[in-house]
Amino acid sequence: MGEIKLMKGNEALAEAMIRAGCDGYFGYPITPQSEVLEYLSREATKRTGMVVLQAESEIASINMIYGAAGCGRRVMTTSSSPGISLMQEGLSYLAGAEIPCVVANVNRGGPGLGTIQPAQGDYFQTVKGGGHGDYHLITLAPSSVQEMVDFVKLGFDLAEKYRNPVMLLTDGAIGQMMEKVELFEQMPRKTEFPDWCTTGKPKGGDRRFLTSLYIKPEKMEQINLGLQAKYKTVEENEIRYETINLEDADYVFTGYGLGARICMKAMEIAREKGHKVGLIRPISLYPFPYDLYASTAARVKGILDVELNAGQMVWDVRYAVKDKIPVEFYGRMGGIIPSPDEIIEHFENHLLNGGA
Repeated sequence: MGEIKLMKGNEALAEAMIRAGCDGYFGYPITPQSEVLEYLSREATKRTGMVVLQAESEIASINMIYGAAGCGRRVMTTSSSPGISLMQEGLSYLAGAEIPCVVANVNRGGPGLGTIQPAQGDYFQTVKGGGHGDYHLITLAPSSVQEMVDFVKLGFDLAEKYRNPVMLLTDGAIGQMMEKVELFEQMPRKTEFPDWCTTGKPKGGDRRFLTSLYIKPEKMEQINLGLQAKYKTVEENEIRYETINLEDADYVFTGYGLGARICMKAMEIAREKGHKVGLIRPISLYPFPYDLYASTAARVKGILDVELNAGQMVWDVRYAVKDKIPVEFYGRMGGIIPSPDEIIEHFENHLLNGGA
């Protein structure tokens, strides 16, 4: 068993970076994730020699990630919604050049500067490609402080396996809450680097280029076809989800991250009231578990999707079930967190009675 600690989500995320053998963090403070930079500034350099740098902006930080990751280094940045918006061009460049890194978005309310309270309004931006071009970010959605730790390590593994940026899409509530976590053992920083990275021209070898610029359209199409083949492999092998009480369920609650935690409690209340409700929690938002929802739709009466937004993941759920059953949505915006009782009320008024 690893070391057990009581930790705030943002600090657990930072501790996981150190323990995952991260070489560098380049970031900019923004509520509600500023504790990440603060924690790393205190702890990282003295323990592992990890570089921790406050960049002058989020645009600078994502381009520093591009440079350091292009040298084969294990690097990461974090921000919150407006800051992530500023990183979109850099993320597209990273995906186009196939440079692995991990980025965490501790989502807050918007649009615009919005509020510092938790929200889930960045789903579309993250899984549908917030920058330009045909690309995907492998996206993981933690729903606990423990998963803030676990998904840093998993995120680096997936980023390096597929040479692709990975996004951890979390929110201000999980970033600020405190829970017991089990920390994995300290991993050494790497001393050997992959043969694609720009560590200098190999003796007798060709110069190494990491670019997303290809002037000839025929070449650009071939690059895109290669990316799409990679994404298909990701979709075939990296779908992750959690299901609870699906075996006898007549209805399903679904949500990701914080929304899934609330759905779990709502499911328990519904069952106490005699309603057979199960839960689907997608852990990977890209790739999305479309087949799971499709197979579930063949044996339940309806699905209620709960999010802290105006309805974003619900479009993927509806696409998956293809109108075979009703898919209802319940969401709160502006940093307001829905309660389990609200979910039960919406379920009974709009899905249970409507589907009877």
